[in-house]
Amino acid sequence: MTDCFDLIVLGAGSGGLAAAKRAASYGASVAIVEGDRVGGTCVIRGCVPKKLLVYGSAYRHLLADAASYGWQLDGFRPDASVLLANVRREVDRLNELHIGLLEKAGVELVRGWGRFADPHHIEVVPGSSTSRRLKGDRILIAAGGRPHRPVLPGAELGWVSDDMFLQERFPDQVVVVGAGFIACEFACILHGLGVAVTLLVRGDHLLRGFDREASAAVQEAMEAEGIEIRFAHSPAAITGVPGALEVVTQSGEVLPCGGVLLATGRRPFLEGLQLESAGVAVEGHRIPVDADQTTNVPHIHAVGDVTDRVNLTPVAVDEGRAFADTVYGNKPRQVNHDLVASAVFSQPELAGVGLSEEAAIERFGTDGIRVHRARFRPMAQALPARGPRVLLKLIVEKASNKVVGCHMVGEHSAEIIQMAAIAIGMGATKADFDRTMALHPSVAEEFVTMPG
Repeated sequence: MTDCFDLIVLGAGSGGLAAAKRAASYGASVAIVEGDRVGGTCVIRGCVPKKLLVYGSAYRHLLADAASYGWQLDGFRPDASVLLANVRREVDRLNELHIGLLEKAGVELVRGWGRFADPHHIEVVPGSSTSRRLKGDRILIAAGGRPHRPVLPGAELGWVSDDMFLQERFPDQVVVVGAGFIACEFACILHGLGVAVTLLVRGDHLLRGFDREASAAVQEAMEAEGIEIRFAHSPAAITGVPGALEVVTQSGEVLPCGGVLLATGRRPFLEGLQLESAGVAVEGHRIPVDADQTTNVPHIHAVGDVTDRVNLTPVAVDEGRAFADTVYGNKPRQVNHDLVASAVFSQPELAGVGLSEEAAIERFGTDGIRVHRARFRPMAQALPARGPRVLLKLIVEKASNKVVGCHMVGEHSAEIIQMAAIAIGMGATKADFDRTMALHPSVAEEFVTMPG
């Protein structure tokens, strides 16, 4: 027997959930197929549990500074096992919440792994010998991404980011491989929980793609906290047994540790979809789509990390909703991928929107931009007299006086940049920033008081 739907969604992550619920709200019959937990990377093994670990690890700094504010503490120590267990409990709650929201929206959740039998049919294998066959007038691929494990001897001994949330506790010493946001965030989390961290970076700087001055400020703070960062270092092999490992670098150095995190990027999760059975084109590791999220097959669409464009949760959500609005809601619209705020929840936090200084120079030339910046110790650190300085930075195109980039390193950067993104998206000029009354005393006021 074949069950028929207006829309079949492959993957119950951020983009798939958003598309399924929005399409159902317009009256479409929708099935969403998921072989894992409902919520996807963001809810189950990404943004949400990661941010909770960030909050937990940040108490190290708060407790260390408490005495300068008059709070006398007898001593404190982290217990990562309690934090990890509580985070998993919250993930369980969110998983059940999303299942309930699907039911409330009228979307049928089909458990199992979906694969194309032909352009209109999906075969769902639930892990048993019995499979289910679905027919969809349209099919949306929203299978997300997975961590990429590098090819080197002993790589299977290392963790990928998914594994970090499954640990009962962390070892005393960890080697983190990578320079991106996942590597930096987990290096700071582990360090905050009392783990000695060595970060191996293949290149010469952290956080490629972010503003270089901002990423350098994060590096400076991480090193000041005691995180050892080794540039131009790559692992050649991992040896030993879990809990007692050695990382052999390409220069022959041996680094003993209790665990290795391989934070070396992510790739679209296309394995097992049998895209060839539907004639869906693949470009490298990704599914190319047009501005309406449509693949080369007119009734098959894709959103989120499988398209490998801007791999962020809010982008996937907006792509899913834009697809549903256009196809089922008679409200055609397209997602603007050109102005997307992003953040790194390192310690200190980095966030930015618009062009980095490097990208602005490439677009407008060195003489075509002005850079305004402020660097200072925030008031929150005035009494402890320690901690990293914050960095606030505006990139302005001279010809139009428009602010084309806004970046910050420091506490609450993501919260502040989220609001700045509204102004920049509306085309705000430096004069608009200057006319805005400062909210004193705050860190964010520096964005509207920088000399013109």
